[in-house]
Amino acid sequence: MSVRLNPDAEAVRRIMRGLEAKEGFCPCRVEKTEENRCICREFREQLEDPSFHGYCHCRLYYKE
Repeated sequence: MSVRLNPDAEAVRRIMRGLEAKEGFCPCRVEKTEENRCICREFREQLEDPSFHGYCHCRLYYKE
C-alpha cells in the first residue's frame, strides 16, 4: 500500500489553503470534529481496507 498526494498541484494548493483556514480540519466537511481532522477518520478506515484504492473525500490523498 502507498499513499500519495494528488498529482494536480493546483488542487493540492487549494486543499492545503482550506486546511490552513480550517485549522487542520477537512475543508470539505462542515463540522470541526476530531474525526474530520486531516487525515480524516473516513480515509484512515479506507487505508485499513486492502481492497480500497482511490482518493480521500477532499481528493488530497490517493491510496494505491
